[in-house]
Amino acid sequence: MALLDIVIDPNPMLRGKAKKITHFDDTLQTLIDNMIDTMRDAPGVGLAAPQVNVPLRLFVAEFGDEDDDEAPKEVYAIINPKIVYTSREMDTGVEGCLSIPGILGEVMRPIDATVEGLDRHGEPQRIEAQGWLARIFQHETDHLNGILFTDHALSVWEHELPEIE
Repeated sequence: MALLDIVIDPNPMLRGKAKKITHFDDTLQTLIDNMIDTMRDAPGVGLAAPQVNVPLRLFVAEFGDEDDDEAPKEVYAIINPKIVYTSREMDTGVEGCLSIPGILGEVMRPIDATVEGLDRHGEPQRIEAQGWLARIFQHETDHLNGILFTDHALSVWEHELPEIE
């Protein structure tokens, strides 16, 4: 697989509305695999196609059990996602973004979210997410609509990035 370049704000790609995916071919499968590798290498927990300069409605995410660091993580590829439900109950959490390195912010989001879309093979999927997974899905879906976490942030601050060897 290949690692993709992550675009950095203020790249205009991050502010556009991504296009619906209609073809499920080998090129799409390679893009998904490369996005997963890029997300892991960054390292991150989610990555939207516009962040790798591809204006398509696709994101990948990888997340495990919030209460068990040893539990295996699940990988998600969600195509043409729609958030069809969010809870009224909100929570504030610290978010960062691979496209806005060195910045963190406090963002209030619904604690539950249900996303519908297609899997990597074009099959319908519906995922009911809670907690951090719900936050990840909302953050990545925002990317597909040209919205960055800093647009929602109650406060932002600089964060020193760890050195990667």
